[in-house]
Amino acid sequence: MRVCIVGAGAIGSFLGAHLSRSGSEVAALARGATAAALRAHGFRLEQAGALVTAPVRVVEDTAGLGEQDLVVLAVKGAVADPGRGEDPAFARRRDHGADRGCVVHATCSVVEPGRVRHGFGNELIVGELGGGEPAGGERGAPLSARVTALASLLRSAGFKATVSARIQADIWYKLWWNMTMNPLSALTGATCDRMLDDPLLNHYSVSIMAEAAAIGERLGCPISQSGEDRNAVTRKLGAFKTSMLQDALAGRPLEIDALVTAVTEIGGMVGVPTPHTDALLGLIRVYLEAHLG
Repeated sequence: MRVCIVGAGAIGSFLGAHLSRSGSEVAALARGATAAALRAHGFRLEQAGALVTAPVRVVEDTAGLGEQDLVVLAVKGAVADPGRGEDPAFARRRDHGADRGCVVHATCSVVEPGRVRHGFGNELIVGELGGGEPAGGERGAPLSARVTALASLLRSAGFKATVSARIQADIWYKLWWNMTMNPLSALTGATCDRMLDDPLLNHYSVSIMAEAAAIGERLGCPISQSGEDRNAVTRKLGAFKTSMLQDALAGRPLEIDALVTAVTEIGGMVGVPTPHTDALLGLIRVYLEAHLG
């Protein structure tokens, strides 16, 4: 299997390292310090107290890729719409051209260019946005042979991969949480446990999540869990830094449009008021102007 990783950062390298070690021929589209590190060392993944390495072919433009069976777009803020959340990985096979979405439930961080640390979680939820020929599958709905093959590939690489017949709903659920904890952590500089231990900030995040849940209901992506219950689960994860907090501390661009701006725009389109989300958007925009230019 020929696989190309576009965006060899935290999640891209996490996926690429495991796919490479399981036998796939992995290439990475990378530049600068990341490209140099990958050429020198291959993928380097700190996991469970050990350093895992895996080979990778590095290219700096698509002309050097050739035909690929699978392309993983692990880039931030790929497109601002309801199908895009934090750290989205989108896969496309060139012979079919059908979009597939993947929700990543894992925490990873970049230690240095080309070296990534895995925290916890290895769950991937995959689905086909455009549908496909019935092949039978999981979650009780017809699924294409392409997406079930993708899930099988990911399982063989050691991931807990499940297939969703309604991937848009899974992505919206991920966004529902990310759009609060990520920007709030960037604004406060705090880990999730400290934010959720503050009753006012906890309540504010729940208010934002209620607006996003109402939008999801209009989009056909209902969320059955309450914001309070979701925050209680998050609190049990302890002190961890969101990806946006990591980016803010490193002076990197923040994925505001994909996580927050898109929600306010979609709310306007479907007639759901978003005053709490609007306030969050204003706060994080001014933060960006003041701190990151």
